[in-house]
Order: sequence, then C-alpha cells, then structure tokens
Amino acid sequence: MSIETLRAAIENPLGHSLIGLANSIEKGIPIYDCKSMEDHLSKGEMRDNLKLELSGIILHGSGAFVLKGAFNDTSVLDEATNLFLDIIQQEKSTKESGADHFAKSGANDRIWNSLEKLCRASPEVFVRYHSNRWIDLASESWLGPAYQMTAQVNLVRPGGAAQEAHCDYHLGFMTKDQANTYPPHVHAMSPRLTLQGAVAHCDMPISSGTTKLLPGSQNWPDNYADFRNLEVRDIFEKNYIQLPLEKGDLLFFSPGILHGAGENKTPDIDRMANLLQVSSAFGQAMETIDREAMCRMLYPTLATSSLSQEELDCVIASSAEGYPFPTNLDTDPPVGGLAPKTQQSLIREALSEKWDEVKFNAELDKREARRLS
Repeated sequence: MSIETLRAAIENPLGHSLIGLANSIEKGIPIYDCKSMEDHLSKGEMRDNLKLELSGIILHGSGAFVLKGAFNDTSVLDEATNLFLDIIQQEKSTKESGADHFAKSGANDRIWNSLEKLCRASPEVFVRYHSNRWIDLASESWLGPAYQMTAQVNLVRPGGAAQEAHCDYHLGFMTKDQANTYPPHVHAMSPRLTLQGAVAHCDMPISSGTTKLLPGSQNWPDNYADFRNLEVRDIFEKNYIQLPLEKGDLLFFSPGILHGAGENKTPDIDRMANLLQVSSAFGQAMETIDREAMCRMLYPTLATSSLSQEELDCVIASSAEGYPFPTNLDTDPPVGGLAPKTQQSLIREALSEKWDEVKFNAELDKREARRLS
C-alpha cells in the first residue's frame, strides 16, 4: 500500500479531465445545470461531447459529478416517495429488519430492488420516473448502451450514523483477503463495470448527511485492497467533501471512489435517496448453465473423491457459481459479511463438514429458495 500515491491522487482531483461544459465546480466536483443544458440530451455532437466529458470525470477526474434539477417535475418523486414509504411499512410488518452492507440491522430503512418494487406498485409512476433522460445520458456515458439498471432505496432518519469510508461493487463487497485474490488488472477493471448514482427524493443539506466523497481517490490503485486501512480512513475523514442536494438532483460517482453516507444531524429531515447501481451489459456469461443441477450431480463424487484440496477446488471452480450476485437481497441478505454465501462456499463447507448427499441437497434448496424468493 502506498499512502503517498493516495495523497497524490486526491491533491488535484480534477486531474486531466475536461470540464468545459460544467456550470460550476464545487469542492472539486463538476456541477451541471440540467435546465440550461436541455439541448445536450438530443442525439448528435452536443450529446457526444457531454458524454465524453462525464466519462472523463469518472475515469480520471474527480470521480463524481452532479446533475442539478435532473427531475424538472418533482411530483413524480413525491409519488414514488409515498410508494416507497408504503413498501417500507409493508416489509417491516412482514419480516425482520433487513441486513445492510455497512449499517447495523435496523439502523436504516432500506428497500432492496426498489426498481422492480416500484414497477409492481405503480407501472405508471415507474414509467414517469425512469423515463428521465438525464439518468439515461449519465449511464450511457460511462457504460454505453444496453446497460442494466438496479436500484435500492436508503432512508436515513435524524440521528442516523455515518458510514465508514468504503468502495463498492464489485470488489468493495468482498473482504480484503477475497479482493486480494484478484490480480491488479481486475482491481482496475472492477469500477469500470458499474456506475453509481443517487436520486435525491428530498432537499438534502449537508447536515442531513449527504454522501461524503474523496475526489480523485478512484484513481488510487490500492483503493479496493486497502480502503479499510486505518490510515486511509484517517486521510478520508480529514479530506472528504460533501455537497448539498435538492430534490430532483442526481449525483453520479465511480464505485471505486472512497465514500460513505454522512451522519444525519438534523432534527426533522428523513433523508431518502434512491441509489442506482447501473451495470455494464458485458457482465454476462455466454451460455445459460444450470449450475445448481451440476452441484447436485457432482457432490456425491466429490464427497468420496481422493482428489487433493487443490484439485477439488479446480472442479468446484469449473462447475459451481462462485459469485453471490445477482440475488434477492430481501431473502438472501449479506448477514455476517458483505455478501451472501455462494454455491462454491456451500460445497466447500459441505465437504469440510462431511455432509451426506441429503443434507447437501437440502441446504442447496434453501440457498436457491433464498435467492429466488
């Protein structure tokens, strides 16, 4: 780990990125006024120039930008907010408080898969909400066409504690040891597969705990491996910035930037954001494989095999699913860690504890039911 490399990355957060179209720069973050830039939404050179500028900010600039007034008509946000509040109450009445990646269970109100749940609650509101052309422009700027949208609502009430500095999907959802099993070029690739965004569903002064960002830190090559380091978190706490947001604003940032939700110090603001996790279309395998069936067929042979552990791991890697996502985070939450259990980890546990085939199949049934419920 090189702390000096981190210091250098954040010293000039705008780097070499072009910001000629930004209306202002606040604390190193480019701000774009959507009302004055409507012409840039149309296909053509103006749109291409803005897309190039936004992608450059994420790639080698500050790592974040704000689109002010992206929802010109905020009535749809009010309608979606009411639907989300209904969903929160329904889920509280039917299940225990859901686990969260970084907050203690029950500390935040969280809606997993708010994308599909909003659609089910009101297709009409969903259409008005997700017809937003600024969300599309930002997503396409970083990921190109055919991106895959997901979303999760986070509601932080007065007194809600701040998060510790972290990076996000993909490698940020792994432990340090897990992340370090991936080679450096994968660490560089991981943040290029996702764009994170936040839709402000209410006015958010800094005191309400808007996202803390360390501009330029996505350019630090050790970010995923070492964001948990105490010295790194000390640098973050001494140098992070926060920006106020208004209802209808969009904040987009690299998942590799060091960031964390701030503390809600207000007495009366329930800070609601719909967090967008937009994925590249290229995060797809070529063929559809029934890996669950393969696990069931292979387990009796693996359980009686004389293969070495290294050889067993090779078979498991070639057959079972080694990645926990996508899943249903309502029923398959990251309890006890940052991510749910994978098929591979289940097989290793079964072999280590010498489960019989009946128990293995039962536990695999439970896992698949949690994922698909």
